[in-house]
Order: sequence, then structure tokens, then C-alpha cells
Amino acid sequence: MKRSEINSLIISAKEFLNEMQFHLPPWAFWSPDDWKKNLHMAEGLITYQLGWDITDFGSENFPLRGLLLFTLRNGRPGEGFKNYAEKVMIVEEEQETPLHFHWKKTEDIINRGGGNLVLELFLSQKDESTGEGEVSVMVDHIERRIPSGEKLILVPGESICLTPGLYHRFYGEKGKGKVLVGEVSSVNDDVSDNRFHERIGRFPEVVEDTPPVHLLVSDYSIFLSKS
Repeated sequence: MKRSEINSLIISAKEFLNEMQFHLPPWAFWSPDDWKKNLHMAEGLITYQLGWDITDFGSENFPLRGLLLFTLRNGRPGEGFKNYAEKVMIVEEEQETPLHFHWKKTEDIINRGGGNLVLELFLSQKDESTGEGEVSVMVDHIERRIPSGEKLILVPGESICLTPGLYHRFYGEKGKGKVLVGEVSSVNDDVSDNRFHERIGRFPEVVEDTPPVHLLVSDYSIFLSKS
């Protein structure tokens, strides 16, 4: 992805979050220079991988297959200090987050406003393939049973609990507008806890055609090596 595209997506995201009256913490708006000035107090942000996260999953077509996230809080695997995480995500109409499950993470996916969120749910087998059968999930603590591979739609205000090993993909419903999505989960580990059904890239390779407006989580190690 080009840095200019990433910058444009973040600017658009800030406008949408403001429209939805969802407020990010002040450090979300730090420039790279602000990071340099505040590096002495940013250790926790870097350690727990908090902040902006944009990926096209290696598709080179973000509008079709991509996701914009902001991680608000997180812990680390095996560390008892904080055993939960929270994200906010923006999902466009028909913009796919590809099929995957988590080995350890349990998560609530919440439609916080905007359009409708479509989820496709699949059982997983021991060989990590998708399986047939009935999927049982909790939508706002009410059990829903659907055939593996079927669609489930969350309207604003609804949430679903996704357990480890349950394959899922999601996207915004066509004609309903972009979706503000929340995630409340156990500790998030994007390095080792994602099992995508197909081989894809989780973090994009960035072409630096212009300076960053805000740093991505995946920029931190590069930024620190230059500071």
C-alpha cells in the first residue's frame, strides 16, 4: 500500500469516527514528530501494539479486501496484568476481512453504528479445513443456530461472540453504508493467533511516497530504529 493511500484512509476514518461521536485518546492524533517528543512515555503503547492498523491482507485492493482498525487497549499473552483487549474498526460495504479463526482469542464483534455487518461462519476441522454441520453462536447472549457457511447479519447495536476455532469472514452489507465495528476480546496477538484459511499477508508493505500523517502499529519498530 502507498503511504498516501494510508494517510487518506486515516483522515477519512477520523471524519467518520467524529460523525459517529466515537472518541479516540489524544495520542491517536500524534504526528511522527509528536512520537519523538513523547517517546519516553510511549513505551506501553508500543509494547502492547496500540494504535492505527490498516491492512489490505496482501490484496493490493483495499476497498475490496481490507480493514482499518484502531487498538485502544491490549495485554500480552501469558501476562496477567491485562487479559483483555478492545478495538474499533471501520468496515466498508462489501469490503471483506477474509476467512480466519483464532487459536486462543475469544471475541465479541459489535455493530456500533452505521450500516449492517454481514458475517459468514464456518466450523473448522482438525486439519484446519472448513466443515459442515451446525454452528451455535451467541448473539447478545441469545443462542443462534445456523448451518456452517451461512450468513448472519448484525444490525446496529447487536453483537456476536466468536470462540476459538470458529472460522469467520465479515463485510458491510451492500447499500447500507459503512459500519463502525467494535471488538472486545481476550488478549489480541496478531503475530501468532490468526489462522487464515488461505495464505495472506496480515501487515502491508508500505511504499513511502509521502510522509506519514500518523504512525501505524507496524511502523513502530521502523520508527524506533530511526529515532
